[in-house]
Amino acid sequence: MGSTPFEVQTPGFAQRVHDSFSRQGAMQTLGARLGLVAPGAVDIELDWAPGLTQQHGFLHAGMVATALDSACGYAGFTLMAEDAAVLTIEFKINLLAPSQGQRFRMEGRVLKPGRTITVCEGRAYANDAGREKLVATMGCTLMAVSGRENIRH
Repeated sequence: MGSTPFEVQTPGFAQRVHDSFSRQGAMQTLGARLGLVAPGAVDIELDWAPGLTQQHGFLHAGMVATALDSACGYAGFTLMAEDAAVLTIEFKINLLAPSQGQRFRMEGRVLKPGRTITVCEGRAYANDAGREKLVATMGCTLMAVSGRENIRH
């Protein structure tokens, strides 16, 4: 990944992402882990597991959406002010192919950061026998939340 046009507002953004991710019960349930953490970009990785599948053995669309949402959310969070928390306010997912593979990588990428609203895109890849296949895309809108006692990072 080359240089990014995005300006980081929080010098310790990567540690902030790691700390927040470790508190996310949903990601723990999926067995997900952080991959790339860079300004405006976060990858989340997870392995196939029977408890994450639908009736045909594919990774369930809800699991794909959950991991993509978090990848996009954390990508936006890398560029937010130190006192801001992140919440998703909208997303749309396109399921392009069955999520079949041993491992999965969910990419979140910021398209347009903003003081309050950030727009991201996500891509989900299935890795099967060393070959990666695009299985889903997501458009995601995030909100930076500040000054709310019950919503903090």
